[in-house]
Amino acid sequence: MKKEKIIIIILVILLIAMAGYIGVQKFLEYNSQKQLDAFQRGANYGYGQAIIQVIQQASTCREVPLFVGNSTTNVIAVDCLKKTG
Repeated sequence: MKKEKIIIIILVILLIAMAGYIGVQKFLEYNSQKQLDAFQRGANYGYGQAIIQVIQQASTCREVPLFVGNSTTNVIAVDCLKKTG
């Protein structure tokens, strides 16, 4: 009878430890996902703002330089070309 109680206590302790471990892992996973979502929303907002700025600058009928790596491309609104052409 005493051995059974010890085994039951050990199993209960292991069950509590496993539940705690799983709970901590789920919390960390949830936290990481929240941070990733916030990062992605911020990146998307930044991309949107960059596009808006390029459109606004191009609509002034001046060339807008865009840099990608070692490459540069100048952009101008098509409407500006129609006015001068």
